[in-house]
Amino acid sequence: MELQTIKQRFGIIGNAPGLNRAIDIARQVAPTDLSVLITGESGTGKEVFPQIIHQFSARKHGNYIAVNCGAIPEGTIDSELFGHEKGSFTGATDSRQGYFEVANGGTIFLDEVAELPHSTQVRLLRVLETGEFIRVGSSKVIKTNVRVVAATNVNLYEAIQEGKFREDLFYRLNTVPIYIPPLRERKEDIYLLFRKFAVDFSEKYRMPPITLDENARKLLTDYSWPGNVRQLKNVTEQISIIEQSRVITADILQKYIPDNNVPRLPTLYSKKGATEEPSFSSEREILYKILFDMRNDVNELKKLVNVIMQSGVTGAESSFADSAVLHNNFGPVNPIITSPAQPTFEPMSFVKSNNEIQDTEEIMEESLSLEEKEVELIRKALDKHNGRRRQAASELGISERTLYRKIKEYKLD
Repeated sequence: MELQTIKQRFGIIGNAPGLNRAIDIARQVAPTDLSVLITGESGTGKEVFPQIIHQFSARKHGNYIAVNCGAIPEGTIDSELFGHEKGSFTGATDSRQGYFEVANGGTIFLDEVAELPHSTQVRLLRVLETGEFIRVGSSKVIKTNVRVVAATNVNLYEAIQEGKFREDLFYRLNTVPIYIPPLRERKEDIYLLFRKFAVDFSEKYRMPPITLDENARKLLTDYSWPGNVRQLKNVTEQISIIEQSRVITADILQKYIPDNNVPRLPTLYSKKGATEEPSFSSEREILYKILFDMRNDVNELKKLVNVIMQSGVTGAESSFADSAVLHNNFGPVNPIITSPAQPTFEPMSFVKSNNEIQDTEEIMEESLSLEEKEVELIRKALDKHNGRRRQAASELGISERTLYRKIKEYKLD
């Protein structure tokens, strides 16, 4: 089938070489059962290509199931994909078929596949290699014949290096790669897409379609469109509804798109070096380190005061060297000048009149109790997640069972 026929059937607009290449690969790989990995930025229209592959394959009469892996909670995704047995977990009142069982003989599209947890990645690898899986809570092996097409907007090479994605699963999915170019690499298609969206919205809202003058058209084409087709469609709809004039100038268009000088931001991805809100786990580690460092400082301070008291450093025998040590480590001491040649030092506040030293370590331990800080962190985590203990345990970096024990131990119910 010719490319133009495929574009008309699936509503694809554009003639850029990169787009044509992606469509041609999808058409050629469709009759096979090879796994396909579709990559590209968010908003480029990756979800259309699995449909092309399915419709031009021998599986077109079978089920086609699209799964957004990033939208399913980690605790239930295994059940959603592979099914579960009755009583396998709380709330499992009946046995249930998973998507891989329902899609037997058809195609399953795994969107945002990089969001799969590691345990699910292992299960998926087994399905790809052997066509077998096991329901949650069962020991019976089930066979399935499913064509897997996956998509992601994440750089999987970086995800593999950081331990976020299994390398063997990547190579198993990436049997045939398809890259969908962003709009900034398809500048000749931008105006075509705008004109198509303008006509669609004019019919939808029963108003004349908007058009662009020459300067507005140049601005439209030169803009980088970080949100790709999705952003262009949204902007076109906004202008169609809001603007009274049907001829859009560059000044009007500029109101609806961000400043061109703002750098294009990459897709946010959890990784080292990324700017993230600090978790309770990292806050706890920092707090514990500060507490231990302060305790060590107090112990060193006690030792130094003992040395000072034993050597009688309260009068003329003291030296400026001792003063320098005290100043550099624990703040300045207050000198009392008795004569130009013989400075003495005011006794520090923790020295009693009977020449005894207060047990400062015990005082510090009362105010810096690790138990109190642990209770405080647990309360914060529970408050943040509205009492949901599973999420709170994950935030604290401990198991849910440990959190239950801590709650009972500290009587936080």
